[in-house]
Amino acid sequence: MSVSIIDKLQTIFQDVKVSEFMNPDVIYVNPDKTLLHVKEIMRIKRISGVPVVDDEKRVIGIVSLEDIIKALEGSYIKDKVGNRMTKSVVCLKEEDTLQNAVKTFERYGYGRFPVVNEEGKLVGIVTKHDIIYFLLAKLGIMYLHDKRMEEVLEKGTSLVTGEVLEKGKADFVFHIDYFDVNMVGVGASKLKKFLLSQGVEEELARKVAIATYEAEANVVIHSESDGYIYCFIDDEKITVRVEDRGKGIENLELAMKEGYSTAPDHIRELGFGAGMGLPNMRRYSDKMVIISEVGKGVIVEMVFFRRDRCENRGDSGEIEP
Repeated sequence: MSVSIIDKLQTIFQDVKVSEFMNPDVIYVNPDKTLLHVKEIMRIKRISGVPVVDDEKRVIGIVSLEDIIKALEGSYIKDKVGNRMTKSVVCLKEEDTLQNAVKTFERYGYGRFPVVNEEGKLVGIVTKHDIIYFLLAKLGIMYLHDKRMEEVLEKGTSLVTGEVLEKGKADFVFHIDYFDVNMVGVGASKLKKFLLSQGVEEELARKVAIATYEAEANVVIHSESDGYIYCFIDDEKITVRVEDRGKGIENLELAMKEGYSTAPDHIRELGFGAGMGLPNMRRYSDKMVIISEVGKGVIVEMVFFRRDRCENRGDSGEIEP
């Protein structure tokens, strides 16, 4: 993830409140727990900092990964948190704006900040990832043109994360080169089998397959060209990109409306062209971005977060203090 994404988008949503993008499922501990206990929480949840609260849930300290390392080096890992925690804690308030939050990240360089209410009680936590995911969710679908399309095609830049997605290093590639509409779904079916073989949970593989099926159908029905399905897997997410060099979408806003379709009658008679393709892609994916230009084709990129491995995105989940 790149902080530059925040830089580019924060001005659009600068007045958004922290309460809108913080993670309310924050993990915290009381000061009578040991640093060893915190170390295990960090290891299990794959996080790098845990706020410390008193009996009224007021933030009184924080234990960072650096604190744990020092405890291990100093052989006091079994000491009480209250005796070793960092007591000077920088918190965000839930009424702070996105702009305030970004400035705080820039000023202190920490990876996360506890969020408190007016009474100083812990109500959430914010990481850079929380901000990025919020901004992307707000953007929803972007309709981009010309230079951005060329950049994406030539450099393989991810439309969602800004990462470089090298097609030659894709975990799964399928060439959509058939003209028989009845073959729609072959690529999506193979992708699902591949994901299951890689240990992806059944429900997530099903969602990916459904969304990919719709994108595959659009290539066959509407593009008048062949296309490709690329899939990239990492610990956090599955990214699927379906692209073609065909007709493009003339009006993306209309195409996004449920029931709207430009499919000819003979395609509808076969049971396709119900106008649910793009809406279903959006429904089943966590993030979706489309680039389309008339006469140059369509690129659909969809991201599916791996919920079973999402701990390293933030502090979701709860552990009793």
